[in-house]
Amino acid sequence: MPARHLTPYLFFSGRCEEAITFYRKALGAEVEVIMYHSDSPSPHPPGMLQEGFENKVMHATLLIGETTLQASDGCDDQGTFDGFRLSLAFDTEEEAKAIFESLSEGGEVQMPITKTFWSECFGMLTDQFGVAWMITVHAEHQP
Repeated sequence: MPARHLTPYLFFSGRCEEAITFYRKALGAEVEVIMYHSDSPSPHPPGMLQEGFENKVMHATLLIGETTLQASDGCDDQGTFDGFRLSLAFDTEEEAKAIFESLSEGGEVQMPITKTFWSECFGMLTDQFGVAWMITVHAEHQP
């Protein structure tokens, strides 16, 4: 039986609250749930959490448009993002450019947002947390 849907789950290695604040501003993300390791009704196994992670985010759920994104600090500061990009699609060039600019603040642009053969507006960047993004305008919404 196939899965009903796929939900990205990102581990921010100690910077989850900072990332949530950034995505609320940059993407209009809504926080549905946020729980900290210290909120856990069950104690963590000895040695599971890096020292100082007791008050870090154990689990968060964000709503970005109609998409759910889950996030956590994980259990230590050793994580990295590699081998994927999150893709955001918009109806207009103006929306795409505004979000591209917001997400690139403090990050690195790999491909400036521009016209391509598949989209009137496409760009790639890695945000200040190391999350890689692709921003595009849906072909069916192009003139």
